[in-house]
Amino acid sequence: MNKKISQHPLLNNIYWKPLVAVVVWGFSFIATKYALNEVKPVSIVFLRQLFGMSFLVAIAYKQKMSFAVKGREFSWVLLLGALTTLHLWIQVTGLQWTSASNTGWIIGITPVLMAILGFIFFKEKILGQQIAGILISFFGLLLLVGKGDLGNIDLIQNKGDLLIVASSFTWAVYSIVSKRATINCSPLITTFYLLLIMAVVTAPFTLNTEDINKIINLSFNGWLAIIFLGIFCSGVGYYLWARALSEMSASRAGAFLYLEPFVTFFFATIMLNENVTLITFLSGLIIIAGVILVNRK
Repeated sequence: MNKKISQHPLLNNIYWKPLVAVVVWGFSFIATKYALNEVKPVSIVFLRQLFGMSFLVAIAYKQKMSFAVKGREFSWVLLLGALTTLHLWIQVTGLQWTSASNTGWIIGITPVLMAILGFIFFKEKILGQQIAGILISFFGLLLLVGKGDLGNIDLIQNKGDLLIVASSFTWAVYSIVSKRATINCSPLITTFYLLLIMAVVTAPFTLNTEDINKIINLSFNGWLAIIFLGIFCSGVGYYLWARALSEMSASRAGAFLYLEPFVTFFFATIMLNENVTLITFLSGLIIIAGVILVNRK
């Protein structure tokens, strides 16, 4: 039975892994907005990793996998863990001051940043078409942040959007480093240690009386959001993304990220009742059009 399932063409197709990861992450911004009503950003990051680790440990135990990692490989894991912690902390903090739909569109620019970093550090070619895509994406980003007025961009007023831009950059760096990292252990074990590092880094900022009381008194919706963020977004999402990066190029995996904003946009309007203006939607489409040009072969 299990052998037949594993041989199913859909499960053997490498493209379902980044697709599922991106869809789950599209929902993550919505779940984070729910959780932010009750706990601090750092507490969300900490709890996400605890639930994510629990999920991965259960899978590893069932498959009788070893948690051993060589010293040199663990250095890469430490670097990736630091990047992931920074990325998620910045992103969740930024979501306090901007909408989930805005976050989705801005995160969509990550493949563009990946292409730029690949060009700068690894001499990957950028064609004229890709340069045009980069310029179009950044124009859409400026329109989005400035709400249609490029002179309306302010470091204080738009701090939420700007933090999300910073988180997009850190995720682009993570994806490039992850592709170049020399780690021979399985993506599942690598992901487990990433979550462990994130939990250790954020624990000192969460384990205090005030934050623990808030966690204990989380509502049903609050716990539902945290559990979803932990098991699906941290556990399943990071694991599948690591698998995808081990099976395809970073640019090809990054192409799936332009689907994420549409998932967020659609469900944010339904679940969070966010009032999305026409200029916001058009700016988002301009960003995605640029991203498609960057990744189009």
